[in-house]
Amino acid sequence: MVVFPESVEAFASRLADLRELRKRKVDEVRTTIRRRSSLSPRDRERILQKTDGRCHLCGGAIEGTAWDADHVLAHSGAGAHAVDNYLPAHRLCNNYRWHYSPGEFRQILKLGVWARTQIERRTKVGQAIGERFLAYERNRMRRRKRKQ
Repeated sequence: MVVFPESVEAFASRLADLRELRKRKVDEVRTTIRRRSSLSPRDRERILQKTDGRCHLCGGAIEGTAWDADHVLAHSGAGAHAVDNYLPAHRLCNNYRWHYSPGEFRQILKLGVWARTQIERRTKVGQAIGERFLAYERNRMRRRKRKQ
């Protein structure tokens, strides 16, 4: 049974706990992890065929060669560098999934879907989230342009 936090403070603490658990796990594994090996073009094709050319995170079509072979069992969680431990993902999808544990990622998805609904319904909180998100995105795009 899933227990929901009873306050924003409890929710924030739960998210912080999940983040700390993830960071500890990543730190533990980094001491034993071996270097990633490159995938051959044939291996990449086999990985892409597993999902019929679709991103395993969002389900969108993958076109061209600009995609990531995403670890099923994360590299940071001691996941193997083997074709059977990879699925194709858009680079953006894979970047946002990051090292999150499944439980942490589910919370992020739920929060994101809820926020999207608030924005779409044009609620006060949705307006505030939308404005802050757009400001964040504008700033992020400016930083990216400076780096290029």
